Amino acid sequence: MRGLAKWTVALAALIVGQALASPLARGLPGPVQVTPNPNGSVVGPDNFLGGYWKGNTTNRPGTNKYEHRMMEAAASSSGILPIELVNNIPGSSPGSVNAYIQGRDTAGNIVFVRADGSFYYPPGTASGVPVPITENIAIPLGGQGSTTTVTILNFLISGRVYLARGDLKFFMVSGGLVQPSPANPSDPSANIDWGFIELTNDPAAGLFANISYVDFIGMILGMSLTSTDGSVQTALGLKPNAVQDICSHLVAQTSIDGQPWASLCETSTSGDYIRILSPNLYISTHPDAFANYWTYYVNNVYSRYASQPLTINTQSGPGNVHCTTGGSDTMTCVGSDVNFPKPNARDIFGCNSGPFVVRGNIVDALVVPRLCAAFNRGTLLLPGGDVQPSLSADHYYTTSPSNFYSKFVHGNEVDGKGYAFPYDDVNPDGENASGLLSSPNPRLLRVTVGGPSS
Repeated sequence: MRGLAKWTVALAALIVGQALASPLARGLPGPVQVTPNPNGSVVGPDNFLGGYWKGNTTNRPGTNKYEHRMMEAAASSSGILPIELVNNIPGSSPGSVNAYIQGRDTAGNIVFVRADGSFYYPPGTASGVPVPITENIAIPLGGQGSTTTVTILNFLISGRVYLARGDLKFFMVSGGLVQPSPANPSDPSANIDWGFIELTNDPAAGLFANISYVDFIGMILGMSLTSTDGSVQTALGLKPNAVQDICSHLVAQTSIDGQPWASLCETSTSGDYIRILSPNLYISTHPDAFANYWTYYVNNVYSRYASQPLTINTQSGPGNVHCTTGGSDTMTCVGSDVNFPKPNARDIFGCNSGPFVVRGNIVDALVVPRLCAAFNRGTLLLPGGDVQPSLSADHYYTTSPSNFYSKFVHGNEVDGKGYAFPYDDVNPDGENASGLLSSPNPRLLRVTVGGPSS
């Protein structure tokens, strides 16, 4: 009997070992290794910032009302904004981490912020092929534990604050700026660990800064915003080892369901996990990915609500809106002037195509985010899921299919803040997942790299 027990244990270990084997070993989709190419920059929606270059008058339209109002406000107020860049990366030496701050000035010109806070205006081009920016636009940070302060001297619109362990490459093309692309494994900066926060310091509305994981996860960043009245807002970002932890979960999920979750992860040329694409961004370059992932679930949802109403709590004027399918492939909601056909994977992960294009009245605009969020979280067939939103966050992602990228991202957030899909702010009243900080009167923006300060 003892020999049989040993054989049973050995067999069990073999089975478990096979179950835990890497997706690649089992012929399943695996992580993608980057292949950086100095000439590999490609213009895409994820890395292009439209704008002009200073002195250019060709193809520049007349100033619209918003731009005119913004320039008037800028002329009568100060856009000075101190930014503290805190380096929490263990073992990092001075100069090994760089910041890049870029955006548009109030006239729509592409600008970079120098270390002294002044604007550098890259020369424009009529070329459709990306032309490298050769000016030294990097702002080097000190070593671990240091704080580097950059005081931006003027307003910055549609900006980004990049942090990178190395030198990022930026380019100009006709019509604007080409930035590093997380979706392009051959991008010149593909082998560099980098990330960014979004930043707009608007003379009319104040400062808006945002951490988002809707497109990808890269270098671990967090931030806090102090207003002139002394109030402080924070979005602490992800845990220091989040990229590695999330990828390990995504690889395991691929082993469970065979879907290309593991391929959302990119590895460096040395094989280390370096960034993670969202399913939506991955599908933009791999349109057949997750093709049938949601089909069975969507069919069941549309069958469930054939006559039993799905109640959408709009959390505003229209109140509760009742939706049914009548057993068809189209959902109809009372008060909406459009219908909602069955969504596919791209529609669900992106929330901006198919039935989730907002093209109708106010009811449509309120139903779309709540319906798409419910699909991503897999709550439509749960007990209580016939009212959306109503279930608390501990019910999200508890069934398959779900947006497991979003699940694992939120599992690694220090304070639960930061969108993982476009309508991640849809929650029952009182719950908030936004990584947006804003103030009409900002005094200081602090950005941490490598995890929160202890």
